[in-house]
Amino acid sequence: MNRYRIGDDGWADGAARSPSPNFDTRAPDTEIRLLVIHNISLPPGRFGGTEIEDLFCNRLDCDAHPYFDQLRTLRVSAHFLIRRDGTVIQFVSANDRAWHAGASTFCGRERCNDFSIGIELEGTDFEPFDPCQYAALAELTQALAQRYPLTDVAGHEHIAPGRKTDPGPFFDWEAYRKSLMQNGQLARSLVDLKFPS
Repeated sequence: MNRYRIGDDGWADGAARSPSPNFDTRAPDTEIRLLVIHNISLPPGRFGGTEIEDLFCNRLDCDAHPYFDQLRTLRVSAHFLIRRDGTVIQFVSANDRAWHAGASTFCGRERCNDFSIGIELEGTDFEPFDPCQYAALAELTQALAQRYPLTDVAGHEHIAPGRKTDPGPFFDWEAYRKSLMQNGQLARSLVDLKFPS
């Protein structure tokens, strides 16, 4: 049974909530077609702690670590964060536009924030993700696909090549696909979902 269900308000039952001020309203009648997978750790390579959540909620203590100095004026968010233990935190309603993709293009269409949902995995480009993160990502993907007309999944590296590298070489796209399988078949809402080749 799926732990998550996306309500009409775009918030996921089953996910912890930590509302971020870093979002805006999507244009009327926008169809949410794209799921973007990212990775993040703060400081880089360190897991646990509240720093990611603090960054997305504009309360990061930028004097706490030298790396944070470059983040002082940054205002970013994602819709979801999946921790190393599989815990899911939601920051922005999926109905709204989170600030996760930046300058980006997908299939000739710019401004991917306009029509995408961003999911951050706690991790780096340099080590594998935890199996429970794939399980949570699969359940969340299924819930989102039941609510929105998703057609594609991409990494940040695919929509901002040369500028971004995440989720990186250790993100196992095949493991993600396998996690989406139910009794050997993709859930009906995911049959036509396209992944990076």
